[in-house]
Amino acid sequence: MQGQIQALLAAAGGGGTGSAEREITGSNMGSQMEMAKPAIFNGEAGRVGGFVIACRLYLRMKMREVTVEEQVQWVLSYVQRGSADVWKENVMEELESGEIEYESAEEFLMSLKKEFGGGEEESVKVAELRKLEQGGRTMEEFIQEFKRTARGSGYEGRPLVEEFKQEINGGIRRKLMEAENPPTSIEQWYRRAMALDRNWRESKREEERLREKKEATGSAPKQEQRQSLPRPLV
Repeated sequence: MQGQIQALLAAAGGGGTGSAEREITGSNMGSQMEMAKPAIFNGEAGRVGGFVIACRLYLRMKMREVTVEEQVQWVLSYVQRGSADVWKENVMEELESGEIEYESAEEFLMSLKKEFGGGEEESVKVAELRKLEQGGRTMEEFIQEFKRTARGSGYEGRPLVEEFKQEINGGIRRKLMEAENPPTSIEQWYRRAMALDRNWRESKREEERLREKKEATGSAPKQEQRQSLPRPLV
C-alpha cells in the first residue's frame, strides 16, 4: 500500500510540496479545473477540521469516480509527520490485513476527524472565539471572521449571541442593547450591527469632508486680506 500511496502522491503533483501542481488526467478523474490540494496534516487538533474540508472538496471535484480505496489512499498520502504518522501506519496495516474496510471516503474522513479532533478541536475553537475583537475593522470583516471561528466551537443560540456582543465595539453594542426593539437572534445582531457600523463610518467620512471644506474656504479670505493690506509708509 505504501507504493500505491507514493504513486498517488507523484500523480497529484508532489503532495503539498509547493511545486507547480500537475492535474491528474484521465476519464476517471472528473473535471480538469484547477483546484488547490490540502496541506500536509501532522495530527494537530486545531487543523483537522480544515484538512477534512479540503480533502472532501477535492475528492468531490476531482476524484468522484475513483474507488473508495484509492480515495482513502490519496487522503493518507497527505497525513504525515507528528502523531499522525503512527496512526497512518496502523490504518494502512489494518486496511492491508482486511481488519477494516470503509464503505465511503466520507466514513474514513469522519474517523480521521474523530481520532484527531474530538473535544480538543472544539476547545481550540472556543479559545480562538473568545480572543476575537472587532477593533478598527469594519463590521462586515469582523462578522466573517467571527462566523469562521464560531464554526465547530459548539456555540449556538443565546451563548453565540452573548459572545458576539462582547466582541463588537462598545458604542454599537450599547446602541443595539438600548434600542426600542433590541435584536434577539444572531442573524439580527449581524444585520443591525453592520447597518449601524456602515452609518457611523459614513457619518465620520462626511464630517471629515465638511471639516476639510471649511478649512479650505476659511483660509482663503485671510490670505487675500493679507495680500490687500497697504504697504506701510517708510
